[in-house]
Amino acid sequence: MRIARFSYKDTPRYAFVQTDKQDGKDYLVELSGYPLTGQQVEPTGQRYPLDDEDVRLLAPVIPSKIYGAAKNYRAHAAYMAEHGQSSNPEPPEKLMLFMKPSTSVIGPDDPIVKPSYSKDMNYEPEVAVVMGRMARKVSVNEAMDYVLGYTCVNDVTLRDLQKNDPMWTRCKGFDTACPLGPWIETDLDYQDAKISFKLNGEEVPEASGTTANLIHSIPEQIAFISSFATLLPGDVIMTGTPNATGSLKNRDEATVQVEGIGYLRNVVIDE
Repeated sequence: MRIARFSYKDTPRYAFVQTDKQDGKDYLVELSGYPLTGQQVEPTGQRYPLDDEDVRLLAPVIPSKIYGAAKNYRAHAAYMAEHGQSSNPEPPEKLMLFMKPSTSVIGPDDPIVKPSYSKDMNYEPEVAVVMGRMARKVSVNEAMDYVLGYTCVNDVTLRDLQKNDPMWTRCKGFDTACPLGPWIETDLDYQDAKISFKLNGEEVPEASGTTANLIHSIPEQIAFISSFATLLPGDVIMTGTPNATGSLKNRDEATVQVEGIGYLRNVVIDE
């Protein structure tokens, strides 16, 4: 099931995304209420074509907090060391986390604004987990019971600031640094989700990968985070970028794709 947050004539709403078997097009089936409250939601009877000019997809959630897993793939840890972005080609033994604020979140087709104080802004395509229930001190075995679904995320990073930003607060937390979307997919093979990236319409093979190569699995990430912080419905975990990253400049089109979810497209503009 695909759950979208969208605006129609500038009014935010939620919907299921369904494909019409007759015309093959995607439609937004509007829902009453908010799917993350735990209360039952029902279709309102309103349906909008996804390509309607009055329809705009929004970030599927505005989380209270966003956690990111750093160097959670061996290939990415090696890449960072090879390119002088890290002194150690080996990933950390324990899960290493950072955070992004909710103000960094943008949706599909929203512009990524490159700050004037950075000379090297990078893309990082990832699978994001969206929590569906409050989770506190959950075990690895029960962790997935608390997940609503998954979406695409671009963990945009100011690489040139990262070395002088030990907490990564500014280099990963600036406004527009967390594109999310296009919707939440509740049914995904999270253990082998294929991630790819396009820059200006061209595939970047070295940025691709699969969650099968995660060092710390998604259930392990949820269990670890919930051991010290309560995860709320709508909170997001960025699970890690699988391999190489690269620079983004003015007017670049960045597209994250996760097989089984869809694609997330954003264009870069200078501040």
